[in-house]
Amino acid sequence: MTSQTFRANVGIAVARADGHVLALERIDQPDRWQMPQGGLNVGEEPVEASLRELREETGLRPEHVELVAEHPAWLAYELPPARRRDRGARGQVQKWFLYRFLGTDDDIDLTPPKGKRQEFKDFRWVELAELADEMWEVKRPIYRALAAEWTDRLAEWAELD
Repeated sequence: MTSQTFRANVGIAVARADGHVLALERIDQPDRWQMPQGGLNVGEEPVEASLRELREETGLRPEHVELVAEHPAWLAYELPPARRRDRGARGQVQKWFLYRFLGTDDDIDLTPPKGKRQEFKDFRWVELAELADEMWEVKRPIYRALAAEWTDRLAEWAELD
């Protein structure tokens, strides 16, 4: 029997002062929106990976964001068999981080670094619960867990804005 694994991954919720989070539209799947995410490199700490992925996917640098929370649990999803690239890779397990956005929309650049393929073609700001409802059904439970954990905090930000 072949061993089955879940790839270690990080997810990043970037929220503006009004409580809306950054959503990115995938190039390969029009009208499919998600928050930034990506794999952990060997020896890389999750928070370091979150900042690397954020820069690779959005152009945002550490001075554009402030870490405010880490989801208390690793969250996993299982890919449908037809979407698995590697027979042993069953899905992903993710550590999620919430960052406060300190920049402007002009700081967001979806052009990938040299040698990386472009994953996203557009961005928008949306309520986390709304994004969870729109999410691909495989990832929907993760986004709903994030909304359950962070929606009150994001609403407080919006009240102060």
